[in-house]
Amino acid sequence: MTEAASTKHATELTKNTARRRMRSLKDRVAHYAVSVGGVGVIVAIMLIFFYLLYVVLPLFASAELKSEQVLEQHADGQEILMLSLEEQAVLGMQLTEDGSASFFRTADGEPVLEEQLGNGARVSAVSSVSLAGHEWLAGFDNGTVQFFAADYTITYPRGTERKITPQLLKPLTDEPITISDDGEAIVAVAGRRGEDTASILSVLASGDILLTTISLESNFLTGEQSVGEIDSLRIPHALPDREAVTFALMDPQQEWMYLAGRSGVGMVLRQRAGELSLNERVRFTAKGTELTALNFLTGGISVMAGTEQGNVHQFFPVRESGIAYTLEKIRSFEGVDSPVTFIEPEERRKGFLVGHASGELGIYYSTSERKLIEQRIADASLRRAAISPRSDWLMLLDEQGRLANFEVINEHPEVSWSSIWGEVWYESYPEPDYVWQSSSASNDFEPKFSLVPLSFGTLKAAFYAMLIAMPLAIMGAIYTAYFMTPGLRKLVKPSVEVMEALPTVILGFLAGLWLAPLMEQNLPGIFLLLLLLPLGMIITGFAWTRVPEEIRFRVPAGWEAALLVLPIVLMTWLAFSVSGPIENVFFSGNMPQWLSTEMGISYDQRNAMVVGFAMGFAVIPTIFSIAEDAVFGVPKHLSYGSLALGATPWQTLVRVVLPTASPGIFSGVMIGLGRAVGETMIVLMATGNTPVLDANIFQGMRTLSANIAVEMPESEVGSSHYRLLFLAALVLFIFTFFFNTLAELIRQRLRNKYSAI
Repeated sequence: MTEAASTKHATELTKNTARRRMRSLKDRVAHYAVSVGGVGVIVAIMLIFFYLLYVVLPLFASAELKSEQVLEQHADGQEILMLSLEEQAVLGMQLTEDGSASFFRTADGEPVLEEQLGNGARVSAVSSVSLAGHEWLAGFDNGTVQFFAADYTITYPRGTERKITPQLLKPLTDEPITISDDGEAIVAVAGRRGEDTASILSVLASGDILLTTISLESNFLTGEQSVGEIDSLRIPHALPDREAVTFALMDPQQEWMYLAGRSGVGMVLRQRAGELSLNERVRFTAKGTELTALNFLTGGISVMAGTEQGNVHQFFPVRESGIAYTLEKIRSFEGVDSPVTFIEPEERRKGFLVGHASGELGIYYSTSERKLIEQRIADASLRRAAISPRSDWLMLLDEQGRLANFEVINEHPEVSWSSIWGEVWYESYPEPDYVWQSSSASNDFEPKFSLVPLSFGTLKAAFYAMLIAMPLAIMGAIYTAYFMTPGLRKLVKPSVEVMEALPTVILGFLAGLWLAPLMEQNLPGIFLLLLLLPLGMIITGFAWTRVPEEIRFRVPAGWEAALLVLPIVLMTWLAFSVSGPIENVFFSGNMPQWLSTEMGISYDQRNAMVVGFAMGFAVIPTIFSIAEDAVFGVPKHLSYGSLALGATPWQTLVRVVLPTASPGIFSGVMIGLGRAVGETMIVLMATGNTPVLDANIFQGMRTLSANIAVEMPESEVGSSHYRLLFLAALVLFIFTFFFNTLAELIRQRLRNKYSAI
């Protein structure tokens, strides 16, 4: 070999070595890049999961009490009959048996303001008139009563320094109102004040019951109310065996009144159109069990009964047969084995405090049925409690006259697994139900946070979308990949895949504003179309076989599908043309109304059928593209071998091509299902967004994703509502994770099963 040839050979070896090194470097870079990308995707998914979990977990945390200070012998030996806290819990208010209403600082008990009620008479009974209005009614031992309220004015005299100035209000009269002409002491009292009337239910020392109705006159300039005409109705002893009435309650509408004795026997009175009637007799406790406390939950609908065994039972009126109301026992809360001494409701939620003679305090929430706290507070019996309007500060009084202050950490009591996934019996509902209702205009609103109707709506929307998308997408993919000529396939496949680029907000907009009214106006035609389209295709195919061969052979093989365009258009035109006459003849001119009146099937214009068509249209390209690639990717030698052995094209398709392509087809279906489950804009715009638990195809729904999109902008950060929306996102995440994992497992089994073909 010459020197030049050797040099050239060495140069080539050097270049080859450099190329191999570069190729090896690229391989390593690609390997690490793909690995890092794959791991990064997994890490990102895990981070999303753990962040959702981080936001959701506080929903299920227990409450906590932090002790602040104990005030010894605060009332100078006088029995404290009422306690209250203002919004900031800086000031407290108390009413003692001598009629002294005083405001004091909660930090050290220092008096701020003191006024007298009752004109020297002793207070014998007190009840709440309005939690939100900080208003009460006091009954005295001389047969008089007086409404009184606490008012707090907040000022900033020195810039940032806040000053709270209390004031005792006497809404109707400065002087007590005489209820009992003979001066009998009032042992229990309940009252409410409305715009036109005030009602007072008094239990006298003799055991008689007095219902006093006061007409109110309002000053149209100042809005102040004054006492007008007073009417009284005396009711003799009403409980069996002349048992003394110990507890009296009246609802905010002055319609329902509850009376009960220590034995637990009570009665429900109803006042309508100025007449008082006995609605029913009830038993608040089991026979032989003493009733020790009776109070309303906030809103004045639920009655909470405490027993000597330490349990609390919840009752509220339930309408039976759509006519009569009966007081039903809804749920019970187990406490410590010690008599209940008081039940104190929260002002803005359906929670309540329970004090026990053993010094134990329990904090519960009614609808979630959660026991949030059960803690020993004092060695003596607990007598009174006051909780701030924000439910973040608590003051307790024991029988030794000591006041104890506590900070309360109880952010999300209304949420529990049973309230999210179980049936809950809400106030004013005839029976337990799954309900999502996160907000209302009413101050007494009870949040309803069941995710069941939202999860059901998600699956319902996905089901009807897949019901329409799967047959069309899979059959279209099979025909396109296996039977269609390559020239036509090059037109059809890109056209279908371009459909996936359509924004779903446009599809939802068209579905809600164009498709939904169109389907409602032509409902018989829609159902007729489902019958005529397959029938028209079969007739067209049969007619095509009878066409002379010289004509049929002019159509290239694989282009026959183009011949179906005209029959499809004609069948669609025919179905919509006869829709009106059919509706007039068979459905009284209005099929949606006929479904409602004759069949009992409610019809909502934006319903699951509309969603099925619109979302099915959006899902078809995903399933079609993947399934078509899977069928087209089956090795040709398998098809040719089957055909060579004498199998027909259909036999080859069913027994060779489809089993081999089944993992890919199944993957396409599951990816389409994941797309349908997570779809937001179409279901947001094409449904009524009503969270109902109804499989009716003519009813709407609300999905998890749509609910998040609708309510997240208006939710308060960190609130129960906010965290529950994250829980909905977590449920949606788990849904898609479950379906994708299941799809992968089934796909691997199909691949292993048919890989030997």
